[in-house]
Amino acid sequence: MDTQPTPKGAWKITFLLFLFMLVNFADKIVVGLAGDPIMTELKLEPEQFGLLGSSFFFLFSISAIVVGFIVNRVATRWVLLALATIWALAQFPMVGTVSFTTLLICRVILGAGEGPAFSVAAHSVYKWFPNEKRTLPTAILSQGSAFGVILAVPALNWIIVNHSWHYGFGALGIVGLMWAVAWLILGKEGPLVQTVAMAEADPRIPYFQLLTSRTFIGCCAATFGAYWALSLGLTWFTPFIVRGLGFSQQEAGFVSILPWVFGAAIVMLTGWISQVLMARGFSTRGARGVLGSAPLIVGGLILAMLPYLSGAGLQIALLVVGSGLCGSIYVVCPPMLGEFTPVSQRGAVIAIYGAIYTLAGILAPSVMGKVIQNAGGLLEGYMMGFTINAVVLVTSGLLGLLLLWPNTERARLMEQAAQPKFA
Repeated sequence: MDTQPTPKGAWKITFLLFLFMLVNFADKIVVGLAGDPIMTELKLEPEQFGLLGSSFFFLFSISAIVVGFIVNRVATRWVLLALATIWALAQFPMVGTVSFTTLLICRVILGAGEGPAFSVAAHSVYKWFPNEKRTLPTAILSQGSAFGVILAVPALNWIIVNHSWHYGFGALGIVGLMWAVAWLILGKEGPLVQTVAMAEADPRIPYFQLLTSRTFIGCCAATFGAYWALSLGLTWFTPFIVRGLGFSQQEAGFVSILPWVFGAAIVMLTGWISQVLMARGFSTRGARGVLGSAPLIVGGLILAMLPYLSGAGLQIALLVVGSGLCGSIYVVCPPMLGEFTPVSQRGAVIAIYGAIYTLAGILAPSVMGKVIQNAGGLLEGYMMGFTINAVVLVTSGLLGLLLLWPNTERARLMEQAAQPKFA
């Protein structure tokens, strides 16, 4: 099989989009990181704070779908610039005195701007890499999320501890504007957009067939579980460390990095192993589908042990490993969808996939808040919430193993599309 060369400048764009995702996740983590001072200053109950965590995702999915169809027709360069500008501007109202309602509205706006981020970035980077070389760039994009937390948490926590949580938001607004300026100067559209013309030779596949294919459903189900764990980590991990385990805000800042450091290693390892397996002739069923799904089951089983073991150190270790293993699925699903989706429809399909699995972000923080508020005790509430997370992870991993067959999907869909409409 001839390997298409990677165009010059592909890795520069990949690095810029890695920074794009870094800013994206720094924006996401700030509410969870500042959870204790926000709850204290605004006198919020756990259920209200859960609502605040969920509010980020209210327009997240709708925005992802709308923008997904837009990037089929508009250059990703300009769409990415618009998204980053929205993120930056949504942070500045929090610098001054702010009510719970204003904070809620700004998080909804931020979520609308960030909903399409990963799918648009993936669609953009796929214009720079042929199919067989996409897993590693996808892994690097996913790493932006981990590094966004690893780098941002110490800096933001220092601002929160020494100044105010309000200034943490302001700092993120400034960083967002800096990225937008850099992208305006350096960002470019990938040359593999030429493949759109070649793709016209392929029959156009109806969206209904693409979105009801077993691999699409499998990707949504598997990543839903991973995102349940991720959105809990974004909203509730630091408050759990402070209020559940008794750490100080300063200590919690360092502990909060651990799941993301471990997750970053898992993501890069998955990207590397996947490309090695494919180079050795493994099907994408094994090199992407099984490789992404199995860690979800293992992670869920590890989290299920959490209520039965005592000691803050051990509980943190189980949380770190159990939730960190979920990162594998983010690396393998977009390339799997790209395998059988025509290029002219890829932006929308990846965006709809993102819109569906991120619905977990609406549910998970809110469910955790309700469980904590209605439990007999604070720690008991957290443990019940993490047990629910474990069940979701194991279920999603099993569905992934059952449904992810991308290597046979393209041939089947092309055959269906080529059949006469009235046989």
